[in-house]
Amino acid sequence: MKNLLILPFLILKMIVVTGQIKLESLAVINSTAKSTKVYQDKNGILKINVNHEYLEKIKRKRFIRYSDIGAIGNGTSDDLAFIVATHALANQYGIEVKADDGANYLIGGKEMTAILATNTDFRNATFIIDDTEVENRFASIFEVKSQLKPILIDTIKSLRKHQKKIDLTLKDDCLVSVTDTIVRRYIRYGLNQNKGRVQTDIFILNKNGNIDSNTPLIWDFDRVTNISRLPIDKTTLVINGGRFVTIANKAPSNYTYYSRNISIKRSNVVVTNLEHLIEGEGSHGAPYRGFISISDCSNVLVKDCIFTGHKTYRTIGNARKPVSMGSYDISVTRSINVSFINCRQTNDINDNRYWGIFASNYSKNISFDNCILSRFDAHMGVYNATIRNSTLGYMGVNAIGSGNFIIENSTVRGRSLINLRSDYGSTWEGTFTIRNCIFVPTKRKSPIISLFSGSNSGFHDFGYACYMPKNIIIDQLHIDDSNQNDAYKTIAIFSDFNPKIIDESFQENFPYIKTEKVILNNISVSSDKKLVVSENPFMFRKVKIERDKK
Repeated sequence: MKNLLILPFLILKMIVVTGQIKLESLAVINSTAKSTKVYQDKNGILKINVNHEYLEKIKRKRFIRYSDIGAIGNGTSDDLAFIVATHALANQYGIEVKADDGANYLIGGKEMTAILATNTDFRNATFIIDDTEVENRFASIFEVKSQLKPILIDTIKSLRKHQKKIDLTLKDDCLVSVTDTIVRRYIRYGLNQNKGRVQTDIFILNKNGNIDSNTPLIWDFDRVTNISRLPIDKTTLVINGGRFVTIANKAPSNYTYYSRNISIKRSNVVVTNLEHLIEGEGSHGAPYRGFISISDCSNVLVKDCIFTGHKTYRTIGNARKPVSMGSYDISVTRSINVSFINCRQTNDINDNRYWGIFASNYSKNISFDNCILSRFDAHMGVYNATIRNSTLGYMGVNAIGSGNFIIENSTVRGRSLINLRSDYGSTWEGTFTIRNCIFVPTKRKSPIISLFSGSNSGFHDFGYACYMPKNIIIDQLHIDDSNQNDAYKTIAIFSDFNPKIIDESFQENFPYIKTEKVILNNISVSSDKKLVVSENPFMFRKVKIERDKK
């Protein structure tokens, strides 16, 4: 019995997280077996029998292959249990995992998750993820997980927006996650209207209790109902390679999101040279949360990867009207310092049959560099975002949040250069800076093209004050409007955010704070049409416009 090892980080338990059920696998390793065997017992417990001498040989070479534990890799036999078992052994003994060259691993619909806690090289192997019959759509295929445990903090009862220091002394820097379950923010408006989400924030705290100035608190917490510190792993975990093919689900087109993905919940992770494809999308299907799904961590780099946009399906939204469902291949939630470098997608970034590939929530310091993707998007807020040397497709830039949003040396397509999401109040509390960019507006029948679009009636409570960017700096922007039709007449800095504001008599219940200053330098237009402030000049009458002398 002394050789029977129960992995503490792989204990089976059902955890309710925001109304969803999350599965963590259980594995039992028996190193006294005469031969290697992987199987599930009648209780669903994964049993790993491995010969002691064989195990010692694996440990000496410092890596383990999926075939070492029984994976066949022929594309027809389900290898998921062997993959889970391989990572369980690797985690236990601190060794690297390598896929077999040229293998085709079939991953069926069983409810099992491989925990990645060591470097993994998927190499040139193909992983076929069959989502046509799935036991649990919430269960990730791989979960990149820290072996460090969150620690509850019971001494902090309140926090203030932009607070600089907390009365804590720690051994190391950490992430801090905090909630106030009483206060509701992001009370969505429109076809997907809802009652909002509990107030939450995440930031980096150093060992002396100082809050990192690049990850400030963005809310007042009059009461802290839950606060915990998440240790930041000091070593970098690397995931390389792999060709992943999702055979799309055939579920009804409802908001029953699938998470059959690689879930990253560990700080200091690098993902490189990975490719994700989608096959079998038909006339209907449920949406996806993101094949690469990053949450509750910091310092994640996704580099030289290829993704695929999901087909757009429609359903009935909360307003009881038809609505297109968001379905993503990349998502970032409650995470800090997340970078995408040299990432592409397989389908045309301007093909509107496919939904925008990227979504984010509650995150800080997100960057794209040298990426060609169909959109950048922030649903429930981002603090600081940067897009450099990139091309964004038909869904362009959709954002709400705060801090500094910088776009440099990039081409942006879309109905507007920047869409401030109206379902969340078209709010950005901070500055937009656009340098050396090209804007290519999508062809449409509208007589006016806007650089900044959005709407706010002044009568909906979003759970926060709503702001237009305080300052907008545009330096060297070319507007390529050569594809527009005859209906097109002019270009505006701002769309008509509220057509009812035409004189001083209009009174908002929830005032929408307007932009203070716009600085314009080196603006050129293919058609030579003039740039005006807005088709609603009264609404923006107090905005200070500084132009170059050209």
